[in-house]
Amino acid sequence: MTEPLLHITERSLWEAARTAGTYEWSTRGRGLRQEGFVHCSLRHQLPAVAAFLYGSYTGPDDLVVLVVDAGRLDVPVRYEAAEPGGEEFPHVYGPIPVEAVVDVEAWDPR
Repeated sequence: MTEPLLHITERSLWEAARTAGTYEWSTRGRGLRQEGFVHCSLRHQLPAVAAFLYGSYTGPDDLVVLVVDAGRLDVPVRYEAAEPGGEEFPHVYGPIPVEAVVDVEAWDPR
């Protein structure tokens, strides 16, 4: 298996995805349909991404990190930078089947 893809989210969104069969949130407050892909990161990128997206998070849910096996996806994964020459992050261009999530880790942004 290649390095897993990571996605930080609210526990309730993950629980809803488990019921639906697919995870379809892109980033905090934005869905796959709005964004066009699901934002992910690699392990070394996660602290900065979490701080940027959830550094001020005071929501009612715990935060979790979805650990995704890219080999279990049937949609494209592209590594893209927000700006030319910038750091590239993995983007999943479609819903993530719950079967592709091989682990769920707790995250504390504080």
